Amino acid sequence: MTSFKLDDFLPYQLAVLSSRVSAGFSSHYRKAYGISVSEWRVVAHLSQADSVSVREIHERVDMDKPKVSRAASRLEAAGYVTKTVNPQDRRLVELSLTPKGREMIEVLTPIAHAYEAQLSALLGDDDTAFRQRVVALIAKLERETPGNDPEHTD
Repeated sequence: MTSFKLDDFLPYQLAVLSSRVSAGFSSHYRKAYGISVSEWRVVAHLSQADSVSVREIHERVDMDKPKVSRAASRLEAAGYVTKTVNPQDRRLVELSLTPKGREMIEVLTPIAHAYEAQLSALLGDDDTAFRQRVVALIAKLERETPGNDPEHTD
């Protein structure tokens, strides 16, 4: 037997937490729109800008480029996003939300805020401190481990 305790291992705890938190919200967009977690991440990111490249989304949402591309293709087929080739760099594909995609975000935004409020209530007085620590940990990890593979956790 080893002294290693999986349940006490912080990367494992964070992976489990992330999975459970994500599952709590994903049930809403899966049921209403039939989209996956990857597709939600792409749509949510696109809601922050008029047009974004697959490369930018890959860097921002912690998914590998093929996964972003597949999600974008499914979203395009469903009518939620459009793809256009960047005129300055034909290797870049720009994505943007269609009116149908923007409508999805408008419907899901209050649901997302309500879910976030539920999580904040669970944290209680620790909510602000927890969020600050999470942001600080993300920033430190980005500085210390550039190029780490976010698709493979714990």
